[in-house]
Amino acid sequence: MAKGNAFYAQSGGVTSVINASACGVIETARKHRDVIGRVYAGRNGILGALNEELIDTGKESARAIAALRQTPSGAFGSCRYKLKSLEENAREYQRLLDVFKAHNIRYFFYNGGGDSQDTANKVAQLGAAMDYPLTCIGVPKTVDNDLPFTDCCPGFGSVAKYVAVSTREAALDVASMCETSTKVFVLEVMGRHAGWIAAAAALAQETPGDAPHIILLPEVPFQQASFIRKVKKTVQQRGYCVIVVSEGAQYKDGTFLADAGGKDAFGHTQLGGVAPMVAELIKTKLGYKYHWAVADYLQRAARHIASATDVEQAYALGRAAVEFAVAGKNAVMPTIVRTSDKPYRWKIGEAKLSRVANVERKMPRSFISADGFGVTAAAKRYLAPLIAGEDYPPYKNGVPVYVTLKNQLVAKKLPVKW
Repeated sequence: MAKGNAFYAQSGGVTSVINASACGVIETARKHRDVIGRVYAGRNGILGALNEELIDTGKESARAIAALRQTPSGAFGSCRYKLKSLEENAREYQRLLDVFKAHNIRYFFYNGGGDSQDTANKVAQLGAAMDYPLTCIGVPKTVDNDLPFTDCCPGFGSVAKYVAVSTREAALDVASMCETSTKVFVLEVMGRHAGWIAAAAALAQETPGDAPHIILLPEVPFQQASFIRKVKKTVQQRGYCVIVVSEGAQYKDGTFLADAGGKDAFGHTQLGGVAPMVAELIKTKLGYKYHWAVADYLQRAARHIASATDVEQAYALGRAAVEFAVAGKNAVMPTIVRTSDKPYRWKIGEAKLSRVANVERKMPRSFISADGFGVTAAAKRYLAPLIAGEDYPPYKNGVPVYVTLKNQLVAKKLPVKW
């Protein structure tokens, strides 16, 4: 196998453990210097390749790269940018090829969700179509946990842990004040079409009747009348009601409760504001005093409360991506394969990028309670191991210590305009 340089990039919404995958990629690549020369990171995802903005990770010390494992967000910058097909935009692909050739890039590692795996697959097709020796490996990542063929997705376990902990703590607050104050608390979490994150809130429950009392999932069409009845009954029985709602909660016709009217760079409907909408509905129909919160970026950036399982898997998948490439595999994505629930055991598997790209895995019906407002024991058995364990970052002066890389760009070799 001819020696070449590698290009690694982060794509889509970042997580508290995506940098752990970056750490796995870079540290492992450094152990294969006989095959992989320099490791470049794209500044802001695939845009780093298109703009020839390549970060030389070789300028970073081993200590700095190791610190990525405990640092949230995207150390090299991310983006939401969807490549069109080769037929639709040959010029864009020619630019990628020109940059790869100019910098002898023979390995491409793209760290992201379904849209990102589509990009990795298209780049693999580019190499084959242009007869350029390019090995493309996808590195899975998404807090939504909706990639197929993998038991879970790096980033999800830590968000699930944050949501479960936050739900339990907020519920204790509401319970202590409900006699004379707030009766209803609504927490909005991420999840466009799949309700995995909202479902994870159920891990806050220790005994029957514990919060969350209602979970609104995208997989279950929202029915106002039955929802209001459930809220009223819960308040009558418990004195208060805690609701966790996925941002992608929708009506039977597929319309989102919180359709903001816009589109993101991937063409997805812009969502936001379902928590206040649900809370106001309750106030209008039942007159209860409420509070609501939106977890938003807090849930996916909370490295201080990351799941140890999640951190370990994120690193392992980054490492496996390089090992796959060195072994001669191409156009695949390493996956997590669960081999046991109790004790929780897993191993690395693989899936073809062509099968992963643009496919969303939603919660199975067997994970959703009969009334549609909660999850089953089977769901909890699946979810529980993913939030297990603590992997605290070091602290200084009361706050976590996170690394900021130098991110030095290599000199450009091509014209800026293309």
